[in-house]
Amino acid sequence: MTAMTQKRALLIAGPTASGKSALSLAKAMALNGVIINADALQVYAPLRILSARPTPEDEARAPHRLYGHVGAEQPYSVASWLAETRSAMDTAWKQGRLPIVTGGTGLYFRALELGLAPVPEIPEEVRMKWRSFAGDLHAELGARDPAMAARLLASDRQRLARALEVVDATGRSLLDWQKDGQDLAPLRGVAVERIFIDVPRDALYARAEARFDAMLDAGALEETSGLAHLDPMLPAMKAIGLPELIAHLRGEITLAEAATSAKTATRNFIKRQITWWRGQLPGWR
Repeated sequence: MTAMTQKRALLIAGPTASGKSALSLAKAMALNGVIINADALQVYAPLRILSARPTPEDEARAPHRLYGHVGAEQPYSVASWLAETRSAMDTAWKQGRLPIVTGGTGLYFRALELGLAPVPEIPEEVRMKWRSFAGDLHAELGARDPAMAARLLASDRQRLARALEVVDATGRSLLDWQKDGQDLAPLRGVAVERIFIDVPRDALYARAEARFDAMLDAGALEETSGLAHLDPMLPAMKAIGLPELIAHLRGEITLAEAATSAKTATRNFIKRQITWWRGQLPGWR
């Protein structure tokens, strides 16, 4: 890739168990690519099995970045991922490689293309003022920031409070801050190909259930035992199957009951992923 060549990137997304990792590996091997993780749970080092991370054998077949590099007890945000992904893509381009960003975390892809609004830290007193406000948040926002109010439902109190705290603390609309974020988005000016893997829902359910059984055979219970002491509110502890297997280790349910609950949770997660992506698919093939 020369300095005059437009930068290119490939995005591969889809629900869990859709085959993203396999397609990404094939593309990386064919196109001299670097696979960059866009799955919020595959970043955690102790979750190789339960997060369905690529195997060491697959990782040896093509460069993989941002997999298993964060401790389970560490906080990890969209902003952290975006900064690391920007760096990984820049390195790939310098090496003449194609960045292939793959995963199922929709907010990661959204941040990659739209950026993050660089809003300064909001003073706690301003934050609490609006988050505890009992009145009509939509009317309050309409008086201060009518353009932003027009985009939000009157019932969406969380986003209304966020918009109010931003305009109150900074004197600028959240829309203006979001525009600044878009100007700094890592994929701005990049030629992007977007692939969404669409698999019939029943097939996804069957794949996911078979994969969970394979996880158990591969040592998911042993992996869980090393995490059972951690705060259940940590993001890493939200991995599907982890709370259920911890309950089994504590003697609260049988292993069969844990597996059934985990499979139900997986199906519900697939439904949420598909619903979210339906609104994002223009521009994807």
